[in-house]
Amino acid sequence: MQLTHEHEAVRRSVQSWIEDKVNPYVDEWEAAGIYPAREVMGTLGQLGMLGVSKSEQFGGLGLDFSYAAVLAEALGAIKSGGVAMSIGVQTDMCTPALEKHGSDELREAYLRPAIAGEMVGCIGVSEPGSGSDVASVKTVARKDGGDYVINGTKMWITNGTQADFCCLLANTGDGPVHRNKSLIVVPMNTPGIEVARKIEKIGMRASDTAQLYFDDVRVPQSNRIGEENMGFIYQMEQFQIERLWGALNNAAMLQRAIDCTIAYTRERRAFGKPIIENQWVNFKLAEMQSEVEALNALNWRAVEMIVNGEDATKLATMPKLNAGRLAREVADGCLQFWGGMGYSEESEISRIYRDARLTSIGGGADEVMLRILTKYMGIAGDGNA
Repeated sequence: MQLTHEHEAVRRSVQSWIEDKVNPYVDEWEAAGIYPAREVMGTLGQLGMLGVSKSEQFGGLGLDFSYAAVLAEALGAIKSGGVAMSIGVQTDMCTPALEKHGSDELREAYLRPAIAGEMVGCIGVSEPGSGSDVASVKTVARKDGGDYVINGTKMWITNGTQADFCCLLANTGDGPVHRNKSLIVVPMNTPGIEVARKIEKIGMRASDTAQLYFDDVRVPQSNRIGEENMGFIYQMEQFQIERLWGALNNAAMLQRAIDCTIAYTRERRAFGKPIIENQWVNFKLAEMQSEVEALNALNWRAVEMIVNGEDATKLATMPKLNAGRLAREVADGCLQFWGGMGYSEESEISRIYRDARLTSIGGGADEVMLRILTKYMGIAGDGNA
């Protein structure tokens, strides 16, 4: 689709913010294994960038999703995939269902401060035994008077140690697994919530990832997003946005991998000449660039569908799958041209290599994307149903 001067203004604003408020500090945050989410999101919220495509009624800019897509790409300039992902959780993973299906009271209490950067959110779907298999989650929210009482465990929760609220998927009925779940906004300071541990990861290190316990956690039923037992459907809608955000951000990260590798191989010399003067290096970089451009084309086809109000599940699934696989190819191929420096902690490409690997796992593994696509193709067998 055709981007406008307004789109580019959003991109420039975010890039300037990254250079001023983020990139100078990412090495420190990576070493610490966490970044100051409230402080960083607060400054981004002041720019209006946490609610680019959210309703003006609750503090957003009221623009269409193409502007949120530009933001996702622009965040790829952050030299820490974990920080970018944390922001993406806030903008496009834990708040879409809240905005679309939440009550005005719930949106006033949680969406408005999330857009302003005054609250940090997280999304509570995955569990120790239920990652990509969302229908199998075991967390239960039973009714007691006007409340839900929640018991269960959530795993791999981005922003989990710093979040002010969680958009939680829990079983609220006894019906079929796709029709017995609800999304519930749970304040993280509610008694009975325990941050069991912060998980150490090989990449995305500046993003705090937690395991959470819920032990008789009581919240009002008015904290439910939309209709009861419709949470699985709402979460599938949310996944469209999450997966496309991941593909858009990943493409920008891979472009950064290519760009920094070109710069490095112009400086690094072997056998009397810069590495980049080897035809093999030229050709491999050109192949990678071609693949990234193809990924971008698919990304923006899906963006256009969402802007037009169409179901983009199929088109969001394809770039999510392609982005994860391309991340491994490009990050590994670029790292090879850095030689020993590519294997060191201090190089930009080594961080991209570690961070980008998550793309094939988070938000639905490659295998889940393939199952979805085979269903759309009409070739899924009974075992894939």
